[in-house]
Amino acid sequence: MKSFGSTRRSFAPWNDPTSKPFISFRNVTKRFGDFTAVDDLSLDIYHREFFALLGASGCGKSTLLRMLAGFEQPTSGEIILDGQSLAGTPPYRRPVNMMFQSYALFPHMTVEKNIAFGLRQDGMPKPDIAARVAQMLKLVKMEKFAGRKPHQLSGGQRQRVALARSLAKQPKVLLLDEPLGALDKKLREETQFELMDLQQDLGLTFVVVTHDQEEAMTMADRIAVMSQGRVAQVATPAEIYEAPNSRFVADFIGDVNIFDGKVSSVENHVVQIETDIGFTVRMHSNETPAVGAQAGCIVRPEKLRVSRAAPADASANAVQGELWDIAYLGDMTVYHAKLKNGAMVKASSLNAVRAVENPLGYDEPIWVSFDEDAGMVLKD
Repeated sequence: MKSFGSTRRSFAPWNDPTSKPFISFRNVTKRFGDFTAVDDLSLDIYHREFFALLGASGCGKSTLLRMLAGFEQPTSGEIILDGQSLAGTPPYRRPVNMMFQSYALFPHMTVEKNIAFGLRQDGMPKPDIAARVAQMLKLVKMEKFAGRKPHQLSGGQRQRVALARSLAKQPKVLLLDEPLGALDKKLREETQFELMDLQQDLGLTFVVVTHDQEEAMTMADRIAVMSQGRVAQVATPAEIYEAPNSRFVADFIGDVNIFDGKVSSVENHVVQIETDIGFTVRMHSNETPAVGAQAGCIVRPEKLRVSRAAPADASANAVQGELWDIAYLGDMTVYHAKLKNGAMVKASSLNAVRAVENPLGYDEPIWVSFDEDAGMVLKD
C-alpha cells in the first residue's frame, strides 16, 4: 500500500482482516419528517480509535453522534457497540458518555461536585466517588480548582472539567460534539494534543464531531468526510489529504488547485491533460482514463513553485502568469497567480529563513511549476 505523510503511530486495525469493529453503523437512516439527515449509512469504528466525523453544517454528523448516544433513534438500520445492538437501549444504559460544545456544567456546583454528579446518580458509594473525582481532577490537572464554580474558571478550564465529568463514569466510548469550538485558537491547538495524549493513556475509543478540518486532521486516526447524510470517504488524515477519492473531498479538505481538461495521452502511468486554462499537465497516475476523455487533476498549493525564471527541469509542468495577491502569514507566504487567460492559481511557500533578498512583488511576471508526482488525477 502506498504511504502518505508521516506515520502517526503503529495503529491500523482497519487494515487487519481479523479485527472486528467496536462500533458499527449498518445501513442507518434517520429522517425528520421529509428531511433525511442520515441516508443508508454504513460505517465501522475500531476499539481505541480516535475517529472524526467531519463535514459542513447539516451533513448529518451530529445526528449520527446523537443516535450513538441514544438521544435519537434510527428510522431504519442498526447500531452495534461491542457486539451488542443498541436498539431499545436508553441513553443512561449505554456505555458511552457525551461531551457537548457548551460543556453543560451546573453553574451552582463546584468543579468537584460537577464531576461527581453522574457518579452520585448511579449510587456509587461516597468513598469511591471521592477517589474517582480525585483521579479525574489529577487526570485533567485541575486539583487546585476543585472548590471553584464554573463562572470562576477560564474557557479552557471549563473544558477540562467537562472532560473529567464525561470520563468519570469510565465509558467505553467518549463522544465529543464540537468540543473545542469555544476556545481561542492557541488554546484550541494545545488542547487538541492534550486530548490525543489523554485518549492514548486511557485506551478509550473517542468519536469527535467537528467542522474544523485542521482539528480533525490533527487529532484523528481516521476521518469520515460526510456530505448530505452519507460518507464521502473514510481514511487516515494523510490519505484524505493526499489521495482524496472524489472532487468533493479534494475541494473540501484544505486548499487545492483543480485543473480540468481533456486527456491527450496515457503512457507508462503518465496521463497528459490539455487543460481548459491553456497549458499541458503531465501527471503520474494509477488511473488510466481514455484518451479524449474529460478529466481533472488536483495539486495542493504547497506542491507548486513560484519563480521569476522558467523551471530548469524541462519535464516539470509550468505555466506563466503574474502575481496578483501575496499574503505573508509568518510561517509561510501564500501567492495568488493570475494566468494569461485570467484563471487564478494558488501556491504557498514555507518561510524557512527570516529574511529574503529581492522578494517577489505584486504584478511581477512569474512562472508557476510543479512536478509530475505533485498531485493526482481525479476519479470523477
